[in-house]
Amino acid sequence: MRVLLVGGGGREHALALGLAGDPSVEQLIAAPGNPGIAALAELREVNPTDPSAVAALAVEVGADLVVIGPEAPLVAGVADAVRAKGIPAFGPSAEAAGLEGSKTFAKEIMIAAGVPTARAHTCTDAESTAKALDDFGPPYVVKNDGLAAGKGVVVTEDRAAALRHAEECGRVVVEEYLAGPEVSLFVVTDGEAALPLLPAQDFKRVGDGDTGPNTGGMGAYAPLPWAPPSLVDEVMADVVHPTLAEMRRRGTPFAGLLYVGLALTAAGPRVIEFNARFGDPETQVVLALLETPLAGLLHAAATGALAAHPPLRWRDGAAVTVVVASEGYPAAPRTGDVIAGADRAGVIHAGTARRAADGALLSAGGRVLCGTATGPDLAAARDAAYALVRGVELAGSHHRTDIAAAAVEGRITLPG
Repeated sequence: MRVLLVGGGGREHALALGLAGDPSVEQLIAAPGNPGIAALAELREVNPTDPSAVAALAVEVGADLVVIGPEAPLVAGVADAVRAKGIPAFGPSAEAAGLEGSKTFAKEIMIAAGVPTARAHTCTDAESTAKALDDFGPPYVVKNDGLAAGKGVVVTEDRAAALRHAEECGRVVVEEYLAGPEVSLFVVTDGEAALPLLPAQDFKRVGDGDTGPNTGGMGAYAPLPWAPPSLVDEVMADVVHPTLAEMRRRGTPFAGLLYVGLALTAAGPRVIEFNARFGDPETQVVLALLETPLAGLLHAAATGALAAHPPLRWRDGAAVTVVVASEGYPAAPRTGDVIAGADRAGVIHAGTARRAADGALLSAGGRVLCGTATGPDLAAARDAAYALVRGVELAGSHHRTDIAAAAVEGRITLPG
């Protein structure tokens, strides 16, 4: 199988590792890719959000499967353009990707499907926003209605800060706060059949102890030793299958990766958000534990054959990833700094580039690298991930020191 992977971040490097490890993959092409992916795939230049350009490249390379990593190309209709050429694409249509592209649309689907979620109001002006904030009270949750690269959500006790964020965004969804540990569940689906992957937990705040502004994610781990044994079955029955059924009912079936962000509240699991693609950095840990060949799984979803796919197989143990971020991230990340120590197994490239003059590895984004490791248990995986991070040299960089610490130390409790 010839596979074209679209994207160039940490999620795509993790996907490339999984795809390259599938014996059925004869050739892996990545567009645009990154220096880490270059060790696994042939890199091609393309604008990932240009549907016709990606579709033309898929035809040119003779792709048997196109895997679309980021959300922006999906919302732009890249999967539609590829499928129009008769090539299987892993990723939802532009219309179905509205589950991520519009928080308002996602809420409409959840309500129609009877999915347990937070109460919410869509607001487009200061007056309606102020009324919604007063309706729900603190902590205030204000979400950019559109795509915001994982940084469009503000959760704050400061009403003025909530109002400022709403004004900056324009159109927002104001929600009631959901108290409880957060969980990410990835579900591979062809629109009807659905296979859940291992639940994971990520860390959105930039600082230790969940302090500071939200980011695209500063680390993650899987599995979750504290999660209820019935969690996945409950979410599949109460959230995933009703959502997929509602999307089919509307004539816009969702096929690809449905990301379910959950809060485990005293009243049970509640959906915080849907995404239309693999999450970053949770993908790094979930795929590190997946033993089932990845390309075959994604191809089955892309061709409507998921019901016949064998049960998923998982490696024993646990995985942890820790993000190394550039100076100034998330507000004003500095780029162009030389990186050393990134040429080791387990170091995943998220925001890197090669200097044309001498081939030196440079920082090229806010989240630069991820130290990703597995181990026989969560403590061992955590130690190994931090050992990788300590070996990275990047001026001014920072990382959280508490990724998976609470889980290792047994400090996570469920409400109620």
